[in-house]
Amino acid sequence: MTVESPPAGSARVAGVEVRSIDYVPLNERHGKVWSQGPLWFMSNAQIATLAVGTFSIVGGGNLLWSLIAIVAGALFGTFFMAFHSAQGPQLGLPQMIQSRPQFGYMGALLVWAFAYLQYAGFNIFNTILAGDALHTTIHGSNKIWIVAATVLAAVVALIGYDLIHGVERWLTLGFLIIFGVLTIAVFTLPYPAASFDPSGFKWTPFLIQFGAVAGYQISWAIYVSDYSRYLPPDVTVRKTFLWTYWGSALGAIWLMCLGAALAAWAGAKFDTIASLKAAGDHVFTGFGGIALVFSTLGLISVTALNMYGGSLTLISAIDSFSKVRPTATVRIVTIVATAALSLVPALLIGANFLTNFEDFLLLVLYLFIPWTAVNLVDYYIVRRGHYAIAEIFNPHGLYGRWGWRGIAAYLLGFAAMLPFLSTSKYTGFVARALKGADISMFVGLPVAGLLYFVFAKSINVDAETEIAKAEAVELEKLAMQHQRPE
Repeated sequence: MTVESPPAGSARVAGVEVRSIDYVPLNERHGKVWSQGPLWFMSNAQIATLAVGTFSIVGGGNLLWSLIAIVAGALFGTFFMAFHSAQGPQLGLPQMIQSRPQFGYMGALLVWAFAYLQYAGFNIFNTILAGDALHTTIHGSNKIWIVAATVLAAVVALIGYDLIHGVERWLTLGFLIIFGVLTIAVFTLPYPAASFDPSGFKWTPFLIQFGAVAGYQISWAIYVSDYSRYLPPDVTVRKTFLWTYWGSALGAIWLMCLGAALAAWAGAKFDTIASLKAAGDHVFTGFGGIALVFSTLGLISVTALNMYGGSLTLISAIDSFSKVRPTATVRIVTIVATAALSLVPALLIGANFLTNFEDFLLLVLYLFIPWTAVNLVDYYIVRRGHYAIAEIFNPHGLYGRWGWRGIAAYLLGFAAMLPFLSTSKYTGFVARALKGADISMFVGLPVAGLLYFVFAKSINVDAETEIAKAEAVELEKLAMQHQRPE
């Protein structure tokens, strides 16, 4: 096995994280597993998450069943993303590079393209919301605030992993105080008479809300190992799962339920920013502005997460064509490119935020349902966490250039979902028969997962495990020298 020779040294250059898609050696592992809790809680504790909770109310559902759909969707969708988080400490790799064993060295480009679309898409919506919130409270041009939010997020992403974790911990403390008071105020507002009527159940808005929430939570699956890969491998899968699961689920449930309550209270006059400000001002005049400014900090922090993950995905894609040396310069260039890709559309995009955001969330759900099934089945059932990490970076190695098993299971799983899709642009014939109700995830998950399990029976897992063990010592030695297998 030949090797590259990047510069030796620590994992940072002038405070900027150097490591990107390369393996993190044991001597650089650090942090506590509980840090996953505030990280994923605060990642959900921002206005974009709040907006997700409004879909059922806007679609004609009542508040009681909207809250039930939110809680059920969050508990279901978070289950998958948390299992992805547990992969990070065990493999020492970011999330998307782990797709190569299932999809192949080149085949993984399929899911990376979709992942990069997600990072850019969420950042467009996040920075638009940040611009609107700051324009409403501090005034000034929306576009100037969009640029400012993008630049600040890029700085946090550039410094990297440790700063992101630190920022999220401090923001969590502030959130618990400010939004604790705001939540009490919101749930003491007057609501329409039928808001809590159990007989007001409607399948279509309930399933739209459930699907949007579950999709939003599953969409985090492409991030999670990025922010757990520096943890020591002895933190255990169980602890990593639980801290990630409850941190993310509680943050989502809190903000989405708050969004549903605001939408029910405001009725036809509902506007994400204006309604939040008006509800906050019921505490005292000006408190709504304080809540909006703090919410903007949450949006900026999650935008930084998207830029960080987008950078790793872009580096992974480039590495498929030409070997990438893990340097600070590579991270800086790819983060700047990722920031620019979302900034330009954010400055130009039209109105009708909620409709566009709902369609985008559903698209993300459709694209990543079969991927999460394939990846989790491979990791927990087929290979059981045993990967030859050096071979992941070898274009002619063990996992091949095109992983037909993963690609076929993904495409067939997605195809099986088509009759069940329900969006403003396309509705499958089954969804039409169900009056617009979308149950596609309940089809895509088992179909893609079961197909991959069947296809993977021909994999010689024992032989792969022996190769992984044989390479482990050399891999650790090379990583400590800041080298990566070629």
